[in-house]
Amino acid sequence: MQKIVAYPLTMIYALLFGLTLLVFHPIQLICFNLFGYNAHRASVALLNLSLLRCAHILGTRYTFNNPHNISTDRPAIIVSNHQSMNDIPPIIWWMRKYEPKFVSKKELGKGIPSVSYNLRHGGSVLIDRADTKQSLSEIIKLGKYIEEHKRAAVIFPEGTRSRTGHIKPFKTIGLKLLIRNAPSALIIPVSINNSWKMLKYGKFPYGLGNHITINVHSPIEIQDNIDELITKVETQIASGIKI
Repeated sequence: MQKIVAYPLTMIYALLFGLTLLVFHPIQLICFNLFGYNAHRASVALLNLSLLRCAHILGTRYTFNNPHNISTDRPAIIVSNHQSMNDIPPIIWWMRKYEPKFVSKKELGKGIPSVSYNLRHGGSVLIDRADTKQSLSEIIKLGKYIEEHKRAAVIFPEGTRSRTGHIKPFKTIGLKLLIRNAPSALIIPVSINNSWKMLKYGKFPYGLGNHITINVHSPIEIQDNIDELITKVETQIASGIKI
């Protein structure tokens, strides 16, 4: 019965989601070109808040928990598990004061209103998964960028989304490059739960009534032994995932 109800609600959600992207695309253009970086950043934050509100049509609830007083005066590397594209709006909205930038696949850099524009102009990097040299070069660029501007990079070290919620082994090369090129950064581990259930039926219809939680763990200072550091981060993230 729930799946039957999900069809019309998903259609309404998709319509609202698409309209939101279309409305905010010219807003981003105006903010970026006339008022600069900070105005553009504010427009992107409001875009993602609006996308969160769209998901309420599906009965989706969000809980964000960050009890830590994390400084914005230094760069940060936000390391998270990855369950669906629905992980991204809550990170952008609730962690907006850290000015999060993403490592994203190049296919998202064109053709998607609002999303593609922000990826191209907001400080994120686009990688070609078929071109290792290009991918590593872009990640190095992002590390240097956050080190210089005291902003945050978001990376999903699993590489691909988990369709069951279970965390996948980390692919560590990208994270290591960020750490080496942003040596003053603070590592912020994040555990996301239940966003995979939005796609439990596949791409259509969306799942209903899901409670997505985003839990920020204690930040970790970069240490000399990067392998031990990454193992610690992975363990911390895994400990916050409930299946």
